[in-house]
Amino acid sequence: VQLQASGGGLVQAGGSLRLSCAASGRTFRNYKMGWFRQAPGKEREFVAALGLSATNTHYADSVKGRFTISRDNAKNTVYLQMNSLKPEDTAVYSCATGPRVGNYYSQPSRYDIWGQGTLVTVSS
Repeated sequence: VQLQASGGGLVQAGGSLRLSCAASGRTFRNYKMGWFRQAPGKEREFVAALGLSATNTHYADSVKGRFTISRDNAKNTVYLQMNSLKPEDTAVYSCATGPRVGNYYSQPSRYDIWGQGTLVTVSS
């Protein structure tokens, strides 16, 4: 499986963006998917994760109610809809997956496959 993230850009506070993570490989639909972000000078942090079921979602407290993760298995793509963006959401966002995630969806070390990041900049 290979991942390709896209959709980042510059947006004003309060605005919205939708990130996409396109996956190659048929095993994509068998794995949990996660989004992480890393701001300059900070550690990578968990944003959201999605299990095999559309209702099996998890979010960091900082984005709960504003971000929505979803997947389209027919398109082998995972999305992160980001609404009500804040300047503190500015970061490089990366998608990830792998067979070892299980219940440890917030731990980057459990993800074996990473896409390249896409930069999201939120201006105040």
